[in-house]
Amino acid sequence: MAQNSQTAQKPKVKVSRIGKTPITIPAGVKVNVEGFLVKVEGPKGKLSQEISEGIIVKVDGSQVIVECADGSIGLRQKHGLFRTLIANMVEGVTNGFSKNLEIIGVGYKVVMKGKDLDLSMGFSHPVIFKAPEGIEFSVDGTTKISVKGIDKQLVGQVAANIRKIRKPEPYKGKGIRYAGEYVAMKAGKSGKK
Repeated sequence: MAQNSQTAQKPKVKVSRIGKTPITIPAGVKVNVEGFLVKVEGPKGKLSQEISEGIIVKVDGSQVIVECADGSIGLRQKHGLFRTLIANMVEGVTNGFSKNLEIIGVGYKVVMKGKDLDLSMGFSHPVIFKAPEGIEFSVDGTTKISVKGIDKQLVGQVAANIRKIRKPEPYKGKGIRYAGEYVAMKAGKSGKK
């Protein structure tokens, strides 16, 4: 009888370990929750994020707490995601994010053209990469690019789009790569003797 009563009980609901960690709000940052919209304002700018129904966001003094309304699998999957998105917003308006890229190859170079990038990547024409709103570029020499902004997702996407212009090729490693990225090299075909 004891075994049957134990198996009849509902399984214990697991809560995301990331999701239940509170987010500390630094000095000079304001977090407002309006319905399903979380707004974060800080020294570097403003960001907002829409949250799913069933995810509860509370501001408690100098902390943001993200909770699940119930233990459904769908909500538990989103719990840690929304906590991370809000933490990234707080970090972004406080310190900002940056991605660094480097250009490798003879004749490949980059120069600033106003706020945009002018890339010479071996094509018959230069490639002009326009800076999206909220993104700032800086160039060190002619081979290093820095992408800066307060939105982590946008910074990562813009850096990926720049890298896509000329991905590093596996024989000589020429192209645009992330700073410190490892590119697996292939051996070229050996000629017949």
